Amino acid sequence: MDRYDSLPNDALARVKRALRLTRAGMYLERLLRAFWPLLTVLFFALAWMFSGLSAVAPMSLMRGIAVVVATTGLAALVYGFARYRAPTKAEALARLDASLPGAPIAALSDAQAIGAADPASRAVWETHLARMAARLDAAKGQAPKPDLAPRDPFAFRLMAMVALVVAVLFGVRAAGPGLSGLVPGSGEEVAQASWEGWIEPPSYTGKPTLYLGDQAPGYLEVPEGSRITLRLYGIIDEIDITETWSDEPATEPMPTRLFTVDEDGALTINGDTWDIAALDDADPAITFDGDLTRSIGGEMQQGFIATDDYGVATGQARVDLNLDAVSRDFGLAATPEPREAIVVDLPMPFRGSREEVREILVENFAEHPWAELPVRVTLTAVDAAGQTGDSAPMEMVLPGRRFLNPIARAVIEQRRDILWSIDNAASSARLLRAVSNRPAGFFPKESQALVLRASVNAMEENDFNPSVRDEVAQALWDLAIELEEGALNDALERLRRAQERLQEAMRQGATPDELSELMDELREAMRDYMQQLAENAQPQDGTDQPDQGETMEMTQQDLQDMMDRIEELMREGRTEEAAQMLQMLQQMMENMQMTQGQGGEGQQSPGQQAMRGLQDTLREQRDLSDDTFQEQQGNPGQQQGQQQGQGQQQGQDQPGEGQGQQQGENQPGQGQDGDLAGRQRQLQGQLQRQRDNLPGAGTEEGDAARDALDRAGRAMDEAAEALRDGNNSEALDRQAEAMEEMREGMRNLEDAMRQEAQNQQGDQQQQGGQGDQRGGPDGRDQRDPLGREAGERGALGSDSPLADGEDVYRRAEELMEELRRRSGETERPQVERDYLERLLDFF
Repeated sequence: MDRYDSLPNDALARVKRALRLTRAGMYLERLLRAFWPLLTVLFFALAWMFSGLSAVAPMSLMRGIAVVVATTGLAALVYGFARYRAPTKAEALARLDASLPGAPIAALSDAQAIGAADPASRAVWETHLARMAARLDAAKGQAPKPDLAPRDPFAFRLMAMVALVVAVLFGVRAAGPGLSGLVPGSGEEVAQASWEGWIEPPSYTGKPTLYLGDQAPGYLEVPEGSRITLRLYGIIDEIDITETWSDEPATEPMPTRLFTVDEDGALTINGDTWDIAALDDADPAITFDGDLTRSIGGEMQQGFIATDDYGVATGQARVDLNLDAVSRDFGLAATPEPREAIVVDLPMPFRGSREEVREILVENFAEHPWAELPVRVTLTAVDAAGQTGDSAPMEMVLPGRRFLNPIARAVIEQRRDILWSIDNAASSARLLRAVSNRPAGFFPKESQALVLRASVNAMEENDFNPSVRDEVAQALWDLAIELEEGALNDALERLRRAQERLQEAMRQGATPDELSELMDELREAMRDYMQQLAENAQPQDGTDQPDQGETMEMTQQDLQDMMDRIEELMREGRTEEAAQMLQMLQQMMENMQMTQGQGGEGQQSPGQQAMRGLQDTLREQRDLSDDTFQEQQGNPGQQQGQQQGQGQQQGQDQPGEGQGQQQGENQPGQGQDGDLAGRQRQLQGQLQRQRDNLPGAGTEEGDAARDALDRAGRAMDEAAEALRDGNNSEALDRQAEAMEEMREGMRNLEDAMRQEAQNQQGDQQQQGGQGDQRGGPDGRDQRDPLGREAGERGALGSDSPLADGEDVYRRAEELMEELRRRSGETERPQVERDYLERLLDFF
């Protein structure tokens, strides 16, 4: 660094102030590097003094601390002197030079090595020095860089600084007036007695913590189980505390006191008394809500209401066998084996208040040995404090699966007997062996009879124990399910699962992409299910088929249309309607027979053809309304002059009734109002022809249908005029009115068709006593179980009045009444009435 000694005086003068600041910073930097341990010891010592602890600590402790501080301080001082080196002027110039571009201080300190005698070379050198000298004006003092982190990896210096700041801010104030608290041993004279306290209610109550100092002495209510915390400062012997919750009074002063308010009591501190009342935590209550509902598969649903003053934490349902109510005959005559009660958790909401919980318990105990036996169900609610409340026991028959196949029902009955008591194994084996004696005609598959015989052989073994019994019971259950559902079981289960996933996604507000993916899953499951139906279809030759009453027949195309409608409703955001239609689809799949093939047009009655035509017209009108809406969205700023010009052009070119239908159908979604008006005129003419050919003339229902279609035609005419004038908003209103009137006409037409069918049924009953053998030319029933004429191929399209319109709930109630009426008619075949009863169970 000697090179800086030759720096010219004028250059040194230009950096004098920056050099002085830089050198001062280097002094501070090296002092901190050398003496930071000493500063750390001093900061810890000052923090101890300012904290006020020196005023209350014993003198012996103070002496020990003083020795430690003195020893470590001396060692740190020696370490500092050994490490300290004062910065030189050259070192300061070097640091300042490093902060400038091109190191101008070093350049000005250099001498020209060669070419000093050459004027040109000398001129270049002088120019270089002038540039370097100009850069000196930018010199600034450099801040110190102690870089203590590597030298103090445990950050003792930072801990000492934080302790000192905290002690200065809080310690001196609590130690006593002025700085007297800094004097060792003066705590007995200057420390003031003080206290603070809190009342913390149990967390499950949701009540806030009370600061006792803010509560005026007197009456105070707190929840039972609240905790009182008192912290004492200064001379705690001078704080007089009395309370009524501790079993034994404190024998010596403690800086912290804790009490639990488990009953009414009083707290007195230095003469101030709080009379504290413990608010009782009431036991939770729970009751049954509504009637028990069950499904054919054994799923039960039971509502309940649970209440608690601070919220219900959990709940359980306990199911005990009601042995006194069991009919002790056949296999149930034996002494039952002891079994533990069924205990299941009750559903609880994840969000919101639990002070009142209204939920539904959904369980399936179809495989339990107590299924279809009398039981007592008791609900229990538990609050966060562990208190419980029980409901009154409800006596019921534990819902089980309803088996309609007689062989499956016999297998399940014997399964119940061996689970009731292992002593029933011999008698159950004899009965099941008799059932499987001649399996032909009773078991669809030979393997099913073999499974039953294997189970019988196991029951007849001498080592038939409870473990083997449970395995046999499971095999019998699987056999009964296979007999009841056949190969459809897996496909139907996948279909149900796909429907449940789609319903849950709609409830949770899934995205359109997620709903579309789940809809594809449902379509795939539907295809698998229908394939299984086709493979298991029974031959219908008219001789071996028993009378199965009235059945609703649906084709694959009908189901495809229904799923398309569900997907359309989801895209439009009408999730509630989509969920209702999805539920309807599920009920149809579980209760109705699917037909193979498409059927023929020649088998349709005039009423069916008219209904089919109206459905097509309604669908086309709906498409036209969608195109009108898109046209309005795409051209919001149409000028009046353009509208009038288009209206004049279209007024001269309106297609008649006998032309243009193909044109309207082949140009959907055209963006011109004139095309939309032409399509509307075509639909009006189409509707007029359908109205003229409508059956049921002279009947009240038929006339009502014609009047409704007349109103629909007038609305279409007004919509066409509005479209011609470019008034799309008015056209949309009139189109909506037309569609509603068409639906009303279709409902009236359906009523007329049903009335006509009932009249024909009465005539047949009078003539031949064959009232239930009505149908089409092939002898097949052309109506569903409720007397409604089917559409094309027995279809109920998505535009059916059952799916659209504001009176869907009224129609549903009427259908329920019709089901109840028919199920009570004793002259109907028993198999038909059983089918109607199953429908009522579902709805």
